[in-house]
Amino acid sequence: MDENVLEMVDIVKVFPGVIANDRVNFSLKAGEIHALLGENGAGKTTLMNILYGIYRMDSGVIKVDGRKVTIRSPRDAIKLGIGMVHQNFKLIPAHTVVENVILGSEKNGFILDLKKSGEEIKNLASSFGLKVDPFSEVWKLSMGERQRVEILKLLYKNVRIMILDEPTAVLTPQEKRELFSSLREMSSKGKSIIFITHKLDEVLEISDRVTVLRRGKNVATKVTKETNKIELANLMIGRPIIFEYSKNPQKLSGLVLKVENVRVLDEEGNVRLKGVSFSLNGGEIVGVAGIAGNGQKELAEAITGLKRVSSGKIFVRGKDLTNASPKKFFDNGVLFIPEERLGVGTAPNLSIAENLILKSYDNKLFSGPVFLNFDAIQKFAEKLVKDFEILCSSVNVPVKFLSGGNLQKVVLARELGNIINNAGGNVIVAMYPTRGLDVGATEYVRKLFLKMRDEGNAIIFFSEDLEEILSISDRVFVMFDGRIVGEIDSSEADVEKIGLMMAGSVAS
Repeated sequence: MDENVLEMVDIVKVFPGVIANDRVNFSLKAGEIHALLGENGAGKTTLMNILYGIYRMDSGVIKVDGRKVTIRSPRDAIKLGIGMVHQNFKLIPAHTVVENVILGSEKNGFILDLKKSGEEIKNLASSFGLKVDPFSEVWKLSMGERQRVEILKLLYKNVRIMILDEPTAVLTPQEKRELFSSLREMSSKGKSIIFITHKLDEVLEISDRVTVLRRGKNVATKVTKETNKIELANLMIGRPIIFEYSKNPQKLSGLVLKVENVRVLDEEGNVRLKGVSFSLNGGEIVGVAGIAGNGQKELAEAITGLKRVSSGKIFVRGKDLTNASPKKFFDNGVLFIPEERLGVGTAPNLSIAENLILKSYDNKLFSGPVFLNFDAIQKFAEKLVKDFEILCSSVNVPVKFLSGGNLQKVVLARELGNIINNAGGNVIVAMYPTRGLDVGATEYVRKLFLKMRDEGNAIIFFSEDLEEILSISDRVFVMFDGRIVGEIDSSEADVEKIGLMMAGSVAS
C-alpha cells in the first residue's frame, strides 16, 4: 500500500470573500482507507467536489496513477474510476431505486433489463446490509434509505476510488461491522476509499490514515494507529471537545405528551405506524433508535401535526390535539426539528432573519396592522445569531449559503429561541439532529438539548447513532416495523441488544 493512486497538490479554490481551499495537499494510496476530517466549512466538500468535477480549482494539480489529469465533470471522474456520495443526494425522486442506480452506467446495453439489474442491486444491498427495495420510487424513501441508494450507485459502477460521506449513518452496529468488513475486503483487493465521517471512533476503527482540514488548510495527515480521539478532535476544532456528557439528576415536571395506540397509513394505504403508545414527561430526553424506514418519520410527523393519524389519540399537556394543524401543535409548545434542513427545515432563498420568524411572523412584536416590523425582526435575528453561535456575515444572507452546522443552528434557533429562558413544559421533536455535523456542532446540539431538559422541557429525538442516543438520553425507545419494540433505561442499555432489536431480531 505504498503507491499513490491519487495526488491533489496545492489545491486552491476561492469563492467570493472566502478561500475554501488554501493550497491543500491530499494523497490516497492503492488499497488505502483514508479518513477526511474537518468542521463544517473547513473545505472537505469543496475539495471532494473538485476531485469529482463539480467545481473547477483555481490552481493546483490532480494526478491519478501518477499522471496529471483534468477533471471537468463527474463523467470525467467516473471514467477515471472516481465515484462520490454527496452530502446532498443526487437522485431523481420520480424514478425507482434501480433506475437511479444504473443511470449513467456503461454496464447496460441499448435495451435495459430492469429485472436483472434489480436482482443484482438487491444482492449488492444484501451483502452490505443496505436494506432498500430496488423497485421503490425514490420519493417514497426516507433520507436514510436515499443515502443507501447513493452507496449502491458506487458499488454498482465498481469505481476504483470511492468517496463515502457518512456511509454508516443508517446502519445498526451489526450492519456497520458488515460494511467495515466489506470495505476492508475491497481495500485488500486494491480499492481506495476516502471515508468522510464526523464519528471519530469510526476513523480510528476503519481508516489507515487520516487528514484533517481546518479553515481551508491542511492541519495534519496522521497514520491512524499513531493518533487518538482527543488529538483528532483538537486538530479539527482547535480546542478540547466534550465526549462524555454529565447529566444532572432528573427533575420530572409531569406528563406533557401522551400517545395512545396511534396508527398511520402511507399514501398507498399501507400501515406505517401499528398502534404506537408512549408517554413523555417534562424534564426528560427520550432517544428513539431504529433503522430509517421503520416508522420514525411517520411518528415524528404525527406528533407535530404534519401527518394525519387513522386511529388513536395524541394529547399535549392533557389537550387532545389529534389531527390538529401543525400551527396548533406549535402554538401548544410542540417544536419540530425536521430531518431535511434545506427545503423542509428552512426556505433556502430566504434570509436567516426571515427563516427565524417563519413560525412567529404573526407575533405582535414582528407584525403590524399591515406591514412587518423589519427593525424588530433584525434585532431579534441578530440576538438569536449571537445566542446560538451562528457563523454568518449578516442575518440578511440567504440560508442556502450556510454550512450544514450553521444551517442546523438556524433551525434550532427558530424552534428553541423563544423558549430558552421560559419555565419549560414544551415538547421538542428532533429528527436526526446531528446527522452530518462535525464534532463541534454535534457537541453544541447535545449540550443544548441537555440544557432544555434541565429547564423542564421534554425532548424526543430520532437517531441511528447509538453512541449519541446513549450519551444524552434518559430513556431509549427502539422502533422496528412501525412499532416500539423495546423501552430501556439508558443507564441499563445494552448496545448489542438494541442493535438486534433495531434489526427485528429481539422482542422487548
